[in-house]
Amino acid sequence: MHKHAAATDAPCEAKSSARLLAELRARAQKLGLLPPRVTDPRLPAEIGRRLAAFLEAGMAGEMSWLARDPEIRADPARLWPAARSALVTGISYAPAADPLPELASRDRGYVSVYARNRDYHEVLKGRLKELAGLLAARSGAAVKVFVDTAPLMEKPLAQRAGLGWQGKHTNLVSRSHGSWLFLGVIVTTAELPRDPPEVDHCGSCRRCLDICPTGAFPAPYRLDARRCISYLTIEHAGPIPRELRSRLGNRIYGCDDCLAVCPWNKFARAARELAFAHRPELVAPPLAELAALDDTAFRRFFSGSPVKRIGRDRFVRNVLVAIGNSGEPGLLPVVEARLEDPSALVRGAAVWALSRLAPVERFEALRRRFVPRESDPAVALEWAAAQR
Repeated sequence: MHKHAAATDAPCEAKSSARLLAELRARAQKLGLLPPRVTDPRLPAEIGRRLAAFLEAGMAGEMSWLARDPEIRADPARLWPAARSALVTGISYAPAADPLPELASRDRGYVSVYARNRDYHEVLKGRLKELAGLLAARSGAAVKVFVDTAPLMEKPLAQRAGLGWQGKHTNLVSRSHGSWLFLGVIVTTAELPRDPPEVDHCGSCRRCLDICPTGAFPAPYRLDARRCISYLTIEHAGPIPRELRSRLGNRIYGCDDCLAVCPWNKFARAARELAFAHRPELVAPPLAELAALDDTAFRRFFSGSPVKRIGRDRFVRNVLVAIGNSGEPGLLPVVEARLEDPSALVRGAAVWALSRLAPVERFEALRRRFVPRESDPAVALEWAAAQR
């Protein structure tokens, strides 16, 4: 009798799990999320080996947090040994039109599409918590929600769950939603039926590799963050390497080139999420106005935006590099004003921009004026390197 009961329990449990997943996917749709897909919270050993090689080669740059707890990052099950399933979902932030033509506006800045409105962490985490609450209420299982909040590798999990695949640019690509995706994960003690993994559909295409302005991809599926414009303008704290500055163009926060050229984006619908509607002032903002921001004005202007987290000095550094690339002598007054900025990082970037825009006589006059009073070695080095 006991054996018979055990044999008939399994189909019942399977039906119950299927109904639960159907309910979760229906709720996700109402929340504006992609239908969650399920995978094992453990990752293959190969993922850990690739991460170790990336770190050992120094390709993470200054992102020291990637090197913390690498064993946990390579095997999410170590993060929570009781976990039995991982539900991976996301939300599309696809723009209504190709943003790359904005790169031609020399006196205006380019802000990455994802950062043109509210911080996606807040939006996505709130939705995930609601979905996780439903899962907990229906199953009695414990749940945890992750949106860039723990050493969790969302993209490999998303591929194993069948949400998409990691393209040659290392970002997730979906056949239904293209490359413009924010990802989130719900890990649970519930044992749920797995979805099949997605396979690679990149084929021979290499558009994302060829368009990269700084050559940040040493090979397909490999990224050297130290050359990535998103890393340089967001994560990198010091002066941007001189040999890469001219390649940044007018990109002042992030870069979308490798995402925007992906042919799978033809299936992406423009994001309907109001929280991701672009703030007009963040679409091609005037460089002159951004360079003049002090800390208070910067915080006010970027309130609620992910741009705010890099701080005013790093952001104005980016703006000055863009001004140096603009070829617009009319921007010289805002550059000269930043030569006396309290931040050495900003002053150094201003020197480089000045060397690109100012006539020789003007540059030399300012060099004679400012070099004797400059106390920061990095800024003094900028003056020396930029002698005309």
